Amino acid sequence: MKKLHIVKLTHTIIWFVFVAAILYVCYAGVFNKVNGLVWWCIGAIVFEGIVLFVNKWRCPLTLVAYAYTENRSAGFDIYIPAWLDKHNKTIFTSLFVIGLALVIWRVL
Repeated sequence: MKKLHIVKLTHTIIWFVFVAAILYVCYAGVFNKVNGLVWWCIGAIVFEGIVLFVNKWRCPLTLVAYAYTENRSAGFDIYIPAWLDKHNKTIFTSLFVIGLALVIWRVL
């Protein structure tokens, strides 16, 4: 198995986990299901944001993928559509902020 394929597959799995966490935060805020898992999700997402900030808004796995290809087009390092990869941070940061606001509103 090619190393780039392993990086892309790993990146995609981790991406799905974080998307699920973001959607769960939204679900918890909408349906008032705030529990311990929501706080773990929020913590993981904030940690991910710190990691991205430290890496100049690039996932560390993107930096690893650079070693295995000259391709730098959107989605070269992950198995999601290029348009989604291009707008990934905008879409999911917006959803997270909305979900977080709803969770905070439910708690208060």
